[in-house]
Amino acid sequence: MKVINTIAALKSLLEPIKLDQQKVALVPTMGALHKGHVSLINIAQQQADVVVCSIFVNPTQFTDPKDLEKYPRPLEDDLKTLEEAGCDVVFMPSVTEMYPEPEVWHIDLGPAEFLLEGEFRKGHYQGVTQVVKKLFDYVSPDLAFFGQKDFQQVLMIKNMVAHFNLPIQIISCPIIREDDGLAMSSRNIHLSAADRKNALVLSRALSFVKDNFSKLSIVELVEKAKVLIDETPGVELDYFIVANGETLLPENDKSHHDIVALVAAKVGETRLIDNMILN
Repeated sequence: MKVINTIAALKSLLEPIKLDQQKVALVPTMGALHKGHVSLINIAQQQADVVVCSIFVNPTQFTDPKDLEKYPRPLEDDLKTLEEAGCDVVFMPSVTEMYPEPEVWHIDLGPAEFLLEGEFRKGHYQGVTQVVKKLFDYVSPDLAFFGQKDFQQVLMIKNMVAHFNLPIQIISCPIIREDDGLAMSSRNIHLSAADRKNALVLSRALSFVKDNFSKLSIVELVEKAKVLIDETPGVELDYFIVANGETLLPENDKSHHDIVALVAAKVGETRLIDNMILN
């Protein structure tokens, strides 16, 4: 496994691989890796010859400086995880390497940018697409792998790829859950034992909606899911929605081919998101 810190070194490493017409996959991360990230690498290995994983805590996507400050950075553990997963290349740039000078970035990501997470974290997806575009430029991957847990993020990245007409296939990979149903997240380490237990209501509410999707109306499903969450101590709901997976607008037509339930809530001091595809 090669660990690279500069764009120049990354490009010179990947150039002969590209000339050899080997398929390159990119798994972008912010570190604090868990089994969910490892699953992305495993899926990428099945579809590409060389897997590049980036570790970069991107400042432009944090809408709260405190959030950026407390984001976990266990680099030693992360490198060990990637080594064990059989990752080929790790790209770990500094902030000055990625942003050598101040820059302005704003692209049209479509109306879905301003819904759900976009409403609670204004400007977040501009920051996400800004850094992902840089990574795409430096790695020039054939495929890029992202976790379904960040459902809206995957949609925004697909919109960015379409905006620039990039020849990159974006692949969304299933959510990896703990045995009790909690979606794996780098933020879970901030949960106290009580918070950790209370957080299970999010996956429970989503499972309830999925299990009863054919029996109850969407309005009833959302109502019951919200009650379930509101009754749980220490959990403050931001949103629970059954949405059209392409527009993220509320969906009332069960026959639509792409419907997803999405939830975000503050559990103790930690904000968690989760989702479940319903059909």
